Amino acid sequence: MEYWSAGIPGSLWAFHPLFQCSMIPSVHRASTPLILASTSPRRRQLLTEAGYAFRAVAPKLDESVFPRTADSTRGYAEELALAKARSVAPDFPDALVLGADTLCDLDGQVIGKAANARDAERITRELFSRPHLVITGLALIRLSGGIEIVRSDVTTVYPRKLTESQIAGHVASGAWEGKAGAYAIQEVGDAFVERIEGSFTNVMGMPMELLRQLLDDLR
Repeated sequence: MEYWSAGIPGSLWAFHPLFQCSMIPSVHRASTPLILASTSPRRRQLLTEAGYAFRAVAPKLDESVFPRTADSTRGYAEELALAKARSVAPDFPDALVLGADTLCDLDGQVIGKAANARDAERITRELFSRPHLVITGLALIRLSGGIEIVRSDVTTVYPRKLTESQIAGHVASGAWEGKAGAYAIQEVGDAFVERIEGSFTNVMGMPMELLRQLLDDLR
């Protein structure tokens, strides 16, 4: 699938082509509570605008010391998503706990969140020099039901060539903080991204099509 990027004010669901097709997830109306093991504003926004009823809980996980075992970036994103869900699940054994983790992959190199402004500048120069992948791992756990599922989605981002002024302005804005790849597609929009191939919401940190599929499979 290919969708053009867009700088979209207001409701994401109303303005982006992705949300004008037939892939908007069904509302989560099951009796099982849904717990989002994340405090990400973007993930909360996507679930809320899609009509899901959920509670957000911070995962008990220090990503900086997480022991990576996966060889691929996709496997690593899935490991982190599962670890986040597992860290919260014991507190809500009867609920369905959703963990998510988003990483960027540039020629096989894992790009996570920038540590500081200098790191943000380095990441921005690297990522926006050529196409890169955005990968989000999703994990669903329900301890009382013996459920543990982990999957991932991949979107290819084709960036625009940035000017020195754009790079400096992006770093100075602080908008890179707490974001994989030091950017948020819904904020930089057409100025930074020429087009994408795959899920737009995946780049935001929560591939809604994949989430719907996983929830439907549990019914």
